[in-house]
Amino acid sequence: MAHSLSAKKRIRQSIKRRARNRARKELLKDQTKNFTVALGGHDFAKAETELRKTVSRLDKVAAKHTIHKKTAARRRSRLTLRLNAAKKAGSGKGATTTA
Repeated sequence: MAHSLSAKKRIRQSIKRRARNRARKELLKDQTKNFTVALGGHDFAKAETELRKTVSRLDKVAAKHTIHKKTAARRRSRLTLRLNAAKKAGSGKGATTTA
């Protein structure tokens, strides 16, 4: 247990920051899940809007230093790749059935 006033204050600040960071990460996980569900349902219009929301949330969380900026960039890239691959696979199936 901390004895000095500064150490006690540091503990109080750490608790607040941890709660704030956990809340931000939970919102990020929820937003990513919304994107994944839209992508899984082959609703590409909704998936694109969810991707925009997710990218925005990633950038905000990275700006607050909850996650590293390169982690945000990597996740953004991977989500975009997933959307593009799903679109390509979806359009490829439609092209073969109509031909």
